[in-house]
Amino acid sequence: MASPLPRGPLVLITEKTHDVAIDMMYARPDNFTGHVIYRHAECFLHPQAEAGLRKAVAAARSFGFRLKIFDAYRSQQAHEALWTVMPDARYVADPAKGSNHTRGVAIDLTLLNSAGQELDMGTPVDTMTPASHHFYAALPAAMLVNRMYLLTIMLEAGFVHHPNEWWHYQLPDAHDFPLISSETFETCLATST
Repeated sequence: MASPLPRGPLVLITEKTHDVAIDMMYARPDNFTGHVIYRHAECFLHPQAEAGLRKAVAAARSFGFRLKIFDAYRSQQAHEALWTVMPDARYVADPAKGSNHTRGVAIDLTLLNSAGQELDMGTPVDTMTPASHHFYAALPAAMLVNRMYLLTIMLEAGFVHHPNEWWHYQLPDAHDFPLISSETFETCLATST
């Protein structure tokens, strides 16, 4: 894989540079809000999270899987739009405290099999019910095994999981990273095209 250049405090993640599938769910209306939240479909991460992603890509490959990314860096304004629809801190961080996505150190993702199909994780991404909790015991064993594959891959790569969202991983001590302003992100976005 080619080594990308940091775009200020963020690194652009592409399918070509990182050997991942990217489907930024908030750039489409078919997300839990019912609206397009992002005016772009670009995927960015903090350099330390990007380094972890590269490890996760290699770990997934060793199991015969590929990663599919749904969300990474998220601006404060976009996060506030999510909170307006789902003001529940179990699933969406309180904007007053800041989201780890807005720090660029959180990523929402799943696994693809060798045919390019998503593994069945028991719920779609962003379901936001108890069934989306990482260790929800009422799911069939095969779905829990799929979640454990993702957990193993991401832990091996240096991430930690969110207990209520099987798809959400972030760097340890994520709150120690500064929030990245929308203005800084716009600069990163402008230099990525």
